[in-house]
Amino acid sequence: MTHAGERRQAGVPDIVVVGAAARDIDESDPRGWRLGGGVTYGALATDAWELDLLLDSGVDVVRVALPSGPVFHNQERPAGRIQMYLGPGTPMPVSDVPDAWRGAPAWILAPVAGELPDAWASQPAQSACVAYAWQGALRRLIPGERVTPLHPGPSALLSRADIVGVSIHDLGLEPAWADILGWLRPTAELLLTAGARGGLLLRRSPTGSFAARRFPPVSARVELDATGAGDSTLAALVCARVAGGPDAIRRGRDLQLAATVGSLIVEGPGLDAVPTLAAVRRRLDLDLRRGA
Repeated sequence: MTHAGERRQAGVPDIVVVGAAARDIDESDPRGWRLGGGVTYGALATDAWELDLLLDSGVDVVRVALPSGPVFHNQERPAGRIQMYLGPGTPMPVSDVPDAWRGAPAWILAPVAGELPDAWASQPAQSACVAYAWQGALRRLIPGERVTPLHPGPSALLSRADIVGVSIHDLGLEPAWADILGWLRPTAELLLTAGARGGLLLRRSPTGSFAARRFPPVSARVELDATGAGDSTLAALVCARVAGGPDAIRRGRDLQLAATVGSLIVEGPGLDAVPTLAAVRRRLDLDLRRGA
């Protein structure tokens, strides 16, 4: 087994996050937009100040120049969010991954507009833990029109994933759980988030039944912007497992950290709301005291 220190000396990261950066229209920003997409939230990137935020946080960024990137306009209404798709993106090529990165022990495949082709399923090492932010592939996208749900179905990315993260709102009203879990590899888990209601971690048992770990929500002080909450929750779960190993799962610390990060990300707009380690620790301590 290669230890983390040895991997880093060899230029191998702990976690590789893949996806296209998106532009979210935001009239409150002087530029008229802010950086979005699962890759930015999942990694904690485009010529913008947000890139400096990533680099200052210790993230190595490989920038891939694409002909175009996805553009969204999120409109908050009393009845809920309306998301408009203003501009199409370009599929992400697989040839730009540094050779050393292919040996990373964990990957997060985080599409925002279905831009990751099936070829990405073969990029992580067979031994790597692969998390897939499924919701970015469950959107019907027509430039100039409202984003609507795309009916879920099997794919190479889905069948490669060890952890699949998705919101209950992205699966429709009556998802066929047997079908969905049947599309996953036998040992894979489905991280199902439900916002303020918390969520479930589902897994198919060897007998074919469903095993579930429920995680209650961690209270947010205020909910201003839910953008990136699902991606951040999934990333936190992966980080907890990479850092804590089987003990994090046995003690439930992986889901606790995931729920905590999800509660913090909704308290502000954009990447400004991505919590620091100190903020996460304060929220964990507060939640423990509440539960005492």
